[in-house]
Amino acid sequence: MEGEPILRLRIFNLNCWAIRYLSKRRQQRVRLIGDTLRQEGFDLVLLQEVWSEQDYSELKVKLAGCYPFSHYFRSGVIGSGLCVFSRFPILDTLLYQYSLNGYPYMLQHGDWFCGKSVGLVVMKISGIIFNVYVTHLHAEYCRDKDAYLPHRLVQAWELAQFIRHTSKAADVVLLGGDLNMHPDDVGIRLLRGWTGLQDAFAEAMHFEGCKNGCTLVPDNCFIDKSELLPFPLGIRIDYILYKAISSFTVKCEELKTTTGRAPGVDIPFSDHEAVMATLHIQRQGQPAGATLGTADPALADVVTEARAEVGAGLRAARRQRYSSGRMAVLALLLLLLQAAAALATLAGLGAEQPFPKLSFCLLAFLALGVLVLATALHLFHTMEVKMLHGTEDQMWMVLRALQERPSEG
Repeated sequence: MEGEPILRLRIFNLNCWAIRYLSKRRQQRVRLIGDTLRQEGFDLVLLQEVWSEQDYSELKVKLAGCYPFSHYFRSGVIGSGLCVFSRFPILDTLLYQYSLNGYPYMLQHGDWFCGKSVGLVVMKISGIIFNVYVTHLHAEYCRDKDAYLPHRLVQAWELAQFIRHTSKAADVVLLGGDLNMHPDDVGIRLLRGWTGLQDAFAEAMHFEGCKNGCTLVPDNCFIDKSELLPFPLGIRIDYILYKAISSFTVKCEELKTTTGRAPGVDIPFSDHEAVMATLHIQRQGQPAGATLGTADPALADVVTEARAEVGAGLRAARRQRYSSGRMAVLALLLLLLQAAAALATLAGLGAEQPFPKLSFCLLAFLALGVLVLATALHLFHTMEVKMLHGTEDQMWMVLRALQERPSEG
C-alpha cells in the first residue's frame, strides 16, 4: 500500500580520531566503540579516521556476530581511514580518491599523506538497492584564513559528481561522514544542491543530543577549546544525508548525537560526537520521477560562488607554481656556474680554486637540494593547477546548463 513503511534503518556515523601513536587513549576508545556498537545493534555503521588496519581488524572480530559484513577502504600512504560495518550483505564496493588533498610540505597537518576518499558500498535490503557512501574531507584548521578551501571545494564537487554518476541504479542514496564544513558553507550547499541529498538533522521529526546538532563541542575533553572560541556551542561538521531516487520515500524519524562521555566511562568515543539516525523507507504509489540534481533556482548562485572560490585557488596555485619554477631555474643556473668554474680549474684555464673545496662542495649540494625540492614543488603545483582548472571548467559547464534550462521549458 502507498505510504506503508517497509523498512526501518538505524545508522551510526563517527569520526573515531584513531591516529596510531598520536591520538589520546586510542586503543581504549576503539574498544569502547566496539562494545557500544555490539550492544546497540545498529543496521549500518560508517566510521572515519580508523587509520590502523589493526584497529579495523579488532573491530571486525568483535563485531562479527552482529555486523557480519564489513569493508575497509585502502588508499594513500596511511590509508583512507574509512570503513563500513553492516548487518546486511555488501554486494559491491568502489573507492574514489580525491584529486587534491592539501600540501605535502604542511607536515603539521598531514592531510596530504592520508588518502582522503569517498567509499561506496552497494547493498540490497528488503528488495531495495542502497548506495551507501562514506567520506572524510580536508580539515579547515583556520576559518579566517582557510588556505585549504579550494581543495575542500574540489573534494565536495568530486563527491557530488561521484554520487551523481554512480547512483543511477540505486533506489536510496545514503551519505555519512566528516565533511569538515558548516551547514551554511558553500561546499555543503553545493553538495546538497547538486545531488538533492537531504540533511537528516534538518529533516528529523525528533532530535536529541548536542544543541544545534553540533558534533565538535567545547565540552569534549579531547578538544582544544581555543579553536572553538568563536563558536561557544560548537560546530556541526559530521552529517548523515539521504535521498530516495525511485519509487520510495525516506523520512528521518529520529536523529541523535552523543553528548560527551560515553556511558559508564570518563571519556568520550572521540573528539567528535557520533551521529545516529533512524530512517523510515516507504514505497509510494507512483515512481518519484525525480533525479539527482533537480533544478533549483538558487543552485546556479551556489555553483557561481563555488567556482569563484576555486578560481581564487587556481590563481594562488599558479603563483606558487611560478615561484617554485623560478627557484628551480636559479638553482640550476648556480649549479651550472659551479660546474663551469670546476671545469675551468681542471682545464688550467683559471687560477686557483676561488673558494675552499669544502665550501664549494657544500654550496653545490645546497644548490642541488634546492633544485630537487623546487622541481618537486613545481610539479606538485602544476598538477594542482590542472585539477583546479578542470574543476572550474566543469562548474562552468554545469552553470551554463543551469542557466539554459529554464528557456528549454
